[in-house]
Amino acid sequence: MSDTATSGVKQGFQLKSASVSMTALELYYFDDGEFEEVLRDKISQAPGFFKDIPLIISLEKYQGLDSELDFFKIIGTCRRNHIHVIGVRGGNEDQRRLARGAALALLPGSGQRDRSHETDQPAAPEAETAAAQAPSAGAGDPPPARIISQPVRSGQQIHAPEGDLVILAPVQAGAEVLAAGNIHVYGPLRGRALAGIHGAESARIFCQSLEAELVSIAGHYKISEDLQDNGWKSAVQIQLRDDLLVVTPLDKA
Repeated sequence: MSDTATSGVKQGFQLKSASVSMTALELYYFDDGEFEEVLRDKISQAPGFFKDIPLIISLEKYQGLDSELDFFKIIGTCRRNHIHVIGVRGGNEDQRRLARGAALALLPGSGQRDRSHETDQPAAPEAETAAAQAPSAGAGDPPPARIISQPVRSGQQIHAPEGDLVILAPVQAGAEVLAAGNIHVYGPLRGRALAGIHGAESARIFCQSLEAELVSIAGHYKISEDLQDNGWKSAVQIQLRDDLLVVTPLDKA
């Protein structure tokens, strides 16, 4: 054992649990040429949102042939477009073996914690994930909301990893606010708002004036151009219904 480890001197790093918002690409089949064309089209809708984001490939609804699933091509295509694939979610044993060969992290599918998946990855990350998402309040109590009283300025990111996020001021263009639960903005929402970042489809976004660059609930998103036809620059709530984001004026909610 080194002298540093035995003398009580602070080590060079520590391992801690972390709660990070990530985008999932839900793959149904894979065709190399079509994949890049569709990816570029999606990126063009919100280039600032997708630039340099980490990405998870979800295989839970994959219906193509395993022989067509080339993770090296997927990784290369995403990297050319400034997106970084870091892991896969779900999938059968052969698909996960291919993903492991491409040096991707393996995550269990939603509701799929069977033995084959548990043996694919050690128990420690599962424990870290549970710890990261566990509320700090007492058993049965909802986690406390995070309250921000100052304007959220361009370039800032405000994160509520466990509960709701309440902002008592404007969210400026170029700012980003994220929450595991609901997002309440008591002022104009001009930046990006992502609610239900851990997959809570019941999460909602409320704001006094909808002027957002992007809104997202549980991974379903709309960009500014899609929002301007309904409730633009008025008080609204946004919720997810049948996998579609629905904007409703607050006086009709």
